Amino acid sequence: KPSDLPTTIAAFVEATIGLGLIALLISYLPSIYSAFQRREQAVVMLETRAGDPPDPLVMIRRFHTLERLDELHLVWTQWESLFADIEETHTSQPSLPFFRSPVTGRSWVTASGCVLDTAAMVLSAVDRPRDPNAALCLRAGYLCLRRIADYFQIPYDPDPDPDDPISIDRSEFDELYDDLVEVGVPMKPDRDQAWRDFQGWRVNYDL
Repeated sequence: KPSDLPTTIAAFVEATIGLGLIALLISYLPSIYSAFQRREQAVVMLETRAGDPPDPLVMIRRFHTLERLDELHLVWTQWESLFADIEETHTSQPSLPFFRSPVTGRSWVTASGCVLDTAAMVLSAVDRPRDPNAALCLRAGYLCLRRIADYFQIPYDPDPDPDDPISIDRSEFDELYDDLVEVGVPMKPDRDQAWRDFQGWRVNYDL
């Protein structure tokens, strides 16, 4: 029990501040859940396009089988917006990157990597008219990942050379290229140039 007036006032102020902090935290919960829900909805939708776990081969093959390769731009547009959303929400509310999917094995980081790898593969190796939406999605994606890395002080090269090594080696690229040829996806004939182009894209987000 406070013994004098100043102590009593201080106790009331302390209690008021505590209640205010609790109210502030509660008010953030809907926005945090909303951001989490938007992210997870996109990850779930990707599963129908790219399998579980998501795979660039599955996504390109599935769109090709459905004769919808030209509609990949819808994926790029959706994920460009999502990357912008993730960049803003996951840095202003830094607990969000650690919110895991309720489904074991599902991850927004893995899904992001699949989308970026698919876009890089389509731009570099698939013999289709160049889609600027894929390039914009790639840029939005690696900028998003870099901003989150900056927030958590994760080191990376901000200006990589296109020839810098990446975590995918040439044999893995060749395997994917051959698999796409086997299912009838039109591929660019210059495989060496396609590899260099793919490497040049991926080095930007191979953190």
